[in-house]
Amino acid sequence: MSERFFSLFNLPNWLTLGRIAAVPVLIILLQFGGGGSVVSIVATVIFIIASLTDLLDGYLARRFQLVTNLGRFLDPLADKLLNSAALIMLIPLDRVPAWVVVLIIGREIAVTGLRSIAATEGIVIDASVLGKRKTLTQNIAIGFLLWHHPVWGLNVHQFGMILIYLALVITYWSGAIYFARFYKVFIEQSG
Repeated sequence: MSERFFSLFNLPNWLTLGRIAAVPVLIILLQFGGGGSVVSIVATVIFIIASLTDLLDGYLARRFQLVTNLGRFLDPLADKLLNSAALIMLIPLDRVPAWVVVLIIGREIAVTGLRSIAATEGIVIDASVLGKRKTLTQNIAIGFLLWHHPVWGLNVHQFGMILIYLALVITYWSGAIYFARFYKVFIEQSG
């Protein structure tokens, strides 16, 4: 194996690929397992572990200078795939309104498109602090919606719904900031 292979497929990138591999597992569980409590627990655990790899792969990549272009591409893709798949699979289980999922995924597609356009113009739009809070809030909300069933009298589903609405607000707020930053940099470079 070449040195280039090992530099591309380092531990952070393998963790990111693991997050992508969790997507079909989550889909199969939620599609064929229904909304039973055991399936909900297993799906929640898989989702949480996969979500935590996002923190770990980023830390390892920065700490040990293992940042690669492949990782820069795959990391946000893995996040979007994992969250989008979970949200879409929650719709038929009647755990999240379809319109919320459409708005969240629509924003993700718009920002991804914006970043692609920016890249062709030589503009780099890094993830913002608010964008990271958006991801965290979405992950926590999705975790509660996957679990769904009451715990010690706590309505887990209702708490998840409150968080998903908060995540929706943060999602569009951070999206507006990305578009404003792109516009500002684009105008500065054009002028």
